[in-house]
Amino acid sequence: MESLNPDSLGVSVAHVRRLTALSSRRRWLWAVYALMVCGLVAYVYANLQAIEAMVAEAKIDAWSRFLLYPFIVWSAAVVALMGFRTVVWFRYRPFRSSTFDSAPSVTVIIPAYNEGKMVLKSIESVVAARYPADKLEIVVVDDGSKDDTWQYIRRAAERYPERVTALQFPKNRGKRAALAAGFERARGEIVVTLDSDSVIDPDALLAITGPFRDPRVGAVAGKVSVYNTDEGHIPRMLHVRFILTFDVLRAVESSYGTVYCTPGALSAYRLSSVRRVLPKWINQSFLGSRCTYGEDRALTNYLLDEGLDTVYQGSAIVYTVVPATYSKMCRMFLRWNRSYVREEIRFMGIVWKRRPAARVIALLDRLITNLKYPIGYSGLVVLVLTILTMPWTLPRFFIVTFLVTIFNSLYYLRSEQSARGFLYSIAFSYFSTFAMWWIMPYAFFTVRSRSWLTR
Repeated sequence: MESLNPDSLGVSVAHVRRLTALSSRRRWLWAVYALMVCGLVAYVYANLQAIEAMVAEAKIDAWSRFLLYPFIVWSAAVVALMGFRTVVWFRYRPFRSSTFDSAPSVTVIIPAYNEGKMVLKSIESVVAARYPADKLEIVVVDDGSKDDTWQYIRRAAERYPERVTALQFPKNRGKRAALAAGFERARGEIVVTLDSDSVIDPDALLAITGPFRDPRVGAVAGKVSVYNTDEGHIPRMLHVRFILTFDVLRAVESSYGTVYCTPGALSAYRLSSVRRVLPKWINQSFLGSRCTYGEDRALTNYLLDEGLDTVYQGSAIVYTVVPATYSKMCRMFLRWNRSYVREEIRFMGIVWKRRPAARVIALLDRLITNLKYPIGYSGLVVLVLTILTMPWTLPRFFIVTFLVTIFNSLYYLRSEQSARGFLYSIAFSYFSTFAMWWIMPYAFFTVRSRSWLTR
């Protein structure tokens, strides 16, 4: 029999290829799902075996048993939380994007400080975005830069006079003040904040405004990817870390309308809601010290306090420049962790205002997640003491870490089919364990610091 030609049936070769690729993608996803389920079962089994071994240890005393049982309960809670997150993440789908006809008016605010030529790339990515020109304005604020940043901003304003408004501070006042100036100047129904070292995907604006169809939504977090992955091992490891953070955790948080941080790299807000909390946000203090860093998570908390939902839009993609050296990366994480400590404390007073289901999930999530710090660092001390007396336990620790990392890396494979990224996810696990363990304790004890730790 003569073989059928796809074109004779009115089906293009490109369409057949798309269907084949889709089928292959589905098979890949189901394989990853199966591995995740097997990994979760193995993780539960390993925890049960370890707990059984500790309980059965003949030399264990009554005080040790007293300390052991809370660890058992916490371990079981961690497994349950991992299972919940996995199921919810599987079910996550991005919100429907805005169309050209339904798109709201938008003001994109870009605060810049000593950014140089990168700020021009950031502005041009917004100008090139697919969005109705008559509904888009761009406000760029030079926060007293000491380099040629202002020249690039002025060049963009001259090139796109109907789109770009340029503001300049005579001296550095901080990112929060720069954003506030943009919020006060904005005319759009929705304001989008974009870091000056970041560029957006052409469809990012249509995507990030879509969730605002729901009047309960006050803020939307975009998906952050790394712009400079070609600059070395650290940016590549951070790319994997960003995928796991933004594409997994925020997708889960979005399911109950409580994304804890809408990132400065790309987020959108309902302007009327921001202006209600603007005085409190700009004058925020903590333990008697004026707050400078962590403006993105602080604003998120203020909007949650207003009873609004914060959600994640995985189809709104931004590419941001990340540190390429160890010292700069540590400064970035130290700034983030100080903000984390401060805003986690604040959130404990806000969570009670959430809707019942969101309140319960958020409380359990934050409790289980934050217990990892006292339990984890206590375990680290025990591990070090154990290794000093029984060195043979060190290889076992490496093996256990490897197995846990393999399981976590499956989440990355579900998002991006990249063997290199899979290897970098394993590398980052060891790197963070041995080279970054000190950052959270130091952030906790220096939480009142006002240093920006950026440039």
